[in-house]
Amino acid sequence: MLELEKVLGIAQKLGAEYADARYVSTKAEPIFLESDGASSVSTSKSTGVGLRVLVDGAWGFASTPNLNERSLGQLAKEAVEIASASAMYKKGEGTSLDPLPSINVKYKTPVKVDPFSVKAEEKLEYLNDALSEVKGMPDISRARASMISYTEEKVFLSTDGRKISQNLTYTGAGISVTARGPNDAQSRSFDDYASSGYEFVLDLDLKTKIQDLAREARELLNAPVCPEGVTDLVMGGSMTALQIHESCGHPVELDRVMGWETTYAGTSFLTPEKKGTFRYGSPEVHIVADATIPEGLGSFGYDDEGIEAQRTDLIVDGIFQDYLTSRELAPMFDQESNGSMRAVGWENLPMIRMTNINLEPGDWTLDEIIRDTQDGIFVDTPKSWSLDDKRLNFHFGQEIAFEIKDGSLGRMLKNSAYTGMTPEFWRSCDAVAGKDEWKVWGTPGCAKGEPVQVIHVGHGASPARFRNIKVGVEE
Repeated sequence: MLELEKVLGIAQKLGAEYADARYVSTKAEPIFLESDGASSVSTSKSTGVGLRVLVDGAWGFASTPNLNERSLGQLAKEAVEIASASAMYKKGEGTSLDPLPSINVKYKTPVKVDPFSVKAEEKLEYLNDALSEVKGMPDISRARASMISYTEEKVFLSTDGRKISQNLTYTGAGISVTARGPNDAQSRSFDDYASSGYEFVLDLDLKTKIQDLAREARELLNAPVCPEGVTDLVMGGSMTALQIHESCGHPVELDRVMGWETTYAGTSFLTPEKKGTFRYGSPEVHIVADATIPEGLGSFGYDDEGIEAQRTDLIVDGIFQDYLTSRELAPMFDQESNGSMRAVGWENLPMIRMTNINLEPGDWTLDEIIRDTQDGIFVDTPKSWSLDDKRLNFHFGQEIAFEIKDGSLGRMLKNSAYTGMTPEFWRSCDAVAGKDEWKVWGTPGCAKGEPVQVIHVGHGASPARFRNIKVGVEE
């Protein structure tokens, strides 16, 4: 874009030794539908430019929704003034970036059906068809369904000569059912999201899923409470995904490690001396960051520093190997950035964020894991979660659980939970299901930073077993 080239030129004339500019135009359409017929359909749009500059080793950032020449000139002036003021208080030599080779590339999310080409009325009908499956069902007091369509047009230019255009799309849907009895209420839910088109939503088969969820919610009303104790824990894929997100994804964000970002349970126990030597998990644990996976909610072409999406080994055979990094922080380990800098919209600074953080598949099946477990519980679907500010201690609750006795699933259990310490927990992992039961779960609500940025990420996961875990605990 000519406007971005102009604003970069102005910034350089005003003293910026480096600058990058992002034009971002987003459109979102969230839809909600209740079983009583209440619905909500809205569309939001946002367009603007964010400019980041380096002056004397210090950053400055400014943004504007106004794309006229006068506003862009003021934008450059403001960003340089902020950087110059920051430089007065920097410690040491400040920040410098190794130059990148110039490129001119485009990336587009593979989409078969543009979600915005589908009328809102058709989407509401699809959700209503699912909810109709549980209308009038005994004990079901409430059911709701939702859907999101999102698209982002992004143009990135830098004084390195990087010109990157991206069109990103994601969509997804969810359902939840609540059963109420004389003395209890229990809920079951399902949702999933992907970098894809409307075809992904249709493939979710919500009509079938909601019937199973309603049956389970009703059965939970009369199920016994999960007993407390120490036992083997088998997790379904959605629960494994949350465990990865909270106790693996956030701790490897290098800005948290360095104390630059401390909000939302916010530093990390993975201090720099642990890199390459620390036993994070058992030899069964191989975790990667991969922004290139088809349909991954954390997939893209280039991050918001102009670095190409890539795959990075984070934990190999249980040993911690690498962090999520940026152009600024990667050199502290004599490395280059692994493309983890992302911003929400045009108005925010990019920060280190998860992409798709995946537990690689093992060579078991879920049936084999169950048959190999003499005494334990199977848990699935996150219900609650909490962690300390170093991501060491955690407590997770689940919507549903089943007793495992002598290699078979037994009675259903409610109000299950487990707790642990991150390294000890992952070191107890001795079985991970394989490719046939592995999928990438979309997580559209990952929060970080002040002001908060809520971004979309993904987690590849399959069922897994963890030995001798404390379960059935109440917070």
